[in-house]
Amino acid sequence: MTGTLASVTAAGPSLFAIPLEFFFFGVTLVGVALFHKQALSIAVGGLAAVLIYKLVFGFHIVHHLGEEWRILTNLLGLLLGFALLANHFEESHIPRVLPAILPDDWKGGLMLLAIVFVLSTFLDNIAAAMIGGTIARTVFRGKVHVGFLAAIVAASNAGGAGSVVGDTTTTMMWIDGVSALWVLKAGLGAVVALLCFGGIAALQQHKHQPIVKDSEGGFRIDWVRVLIVLVILGGTIATNILLDFPAVGVWIAILLGAFLRKTAWRELPGALKGSCFLLSLVLSASMMPVDRLPPASWQTALGLGFVSSVFDNIPLTKLALEQQGYDWGFLAYAVGFGGSMIWFGSSAGVAITIAFPEGRSVGRWLKHGWYIVPAYVIGFFAMLLLVGWHPQNYPRKGKRAVETTVAPAR
Repeated sequence: MTGTLASVTAAGPSLFAIPLEFFFFGVTLVGVALFHKQALSIAVGGLAAVLIYKLVFGFHIVHHLGEEWRILTNLLGLLLGFALLANHFEESHIPRVLPAILPDDWKGGLMLLAIVFVLSTFLDNIAAAMIGGTIARTVFRGKVHVGFLAAIVAASNAGGAGSVVGDTTTTMMWIDGVSALWVLKAGLGAVVALLCFGGIAALQQHKHQPIVKDSEGGFRIDWVRVLIVLVILGGTIATNILLDFPAVGVWIAILLGAFLRKTAWRELPGALKGSCFLLSLVLSASMMPVDRLPPASWQTALGLGFVSSVFDNIPLTKLALEQQGYDWGFLAYAVGFGGSMIWFGSSAGVAITIAFPEGRSVGRWLKHGWYIVPAYVIGFFAMLLLVGWHPQNYPRKGKRAVETTVAPAR
């Protein structure tokens, strides 16, 4: 029917010209936001509803999984593997000696966020967030403010935004042909954003629980566990570059490390629960009929940052690459940092709330980590004012990339 409120197309019914599966997905996200203690059940139920609905209208699930299995398997492997990495790092006792190194006032928290930021420029943002959370748990004696958890996630996502090896989305751009120098521009917005939210989060955490300077004595660094951590991280980077599958390197290193030190396999059930939650949302998002984005512009890029807080940034990035016409530094910043606004908006957020379940509340995340949103906007406009919007189109089959000539955005 045309000209009516509801319509039915070959892809299925729509309401107000919006495919109905978007409403299923939206209800799932609202349910997760309101009932965070039942987040896994709601996410799995939402996935089942979307899947059943799609199958009724002829959706080819086997074909779809054939396209998505690599991303899903890789994400599962990273989430589980980095939970074990975090345990190795904690058991190495390095976090125990950090109170003697970090300043014991609010600047200690700021320095910790800066460490996470730097780590994420060459590590996966999940690993950087998990290491940051492990350090925070120790130096703050387990009393980590929800706002500071949001800041750790934001720091990890911001650090990876300007590096083609720091985030899955930027790696996707790099593999597709986007120059690493184009993506580097995102680092400017990321640094500005860190300066905006870092001090506020550090002061907030210091008021809640300062760094305990007189840490317990008698701890010696376990250098074998430090070596295991470094091998896991090295394996992540190597297989990310060589195979586009960092989870392979993570698990090879974990299995080798099991011969040297006892591995905390008991961490896996809890990590698996959080992983299933994120995978349910990612798979649901991947089945949304998003076949195009609004015309490429800095306004669209700004909006995609907000969308990525609830919608998986991997398909968004893929669509943008197909569409062309973006300034890839702006896109990297938007889809990389934007997911920090809500705890399930990025894999780093989901990973850290496995260890800190008190963070699994959209209300608390927004209330205590409110400064992430204005920091995102300020960082974006700092890039716009200082370097301008310069869209780049490039051939997709190895030819030299060519920058589109446009007037600088004002």
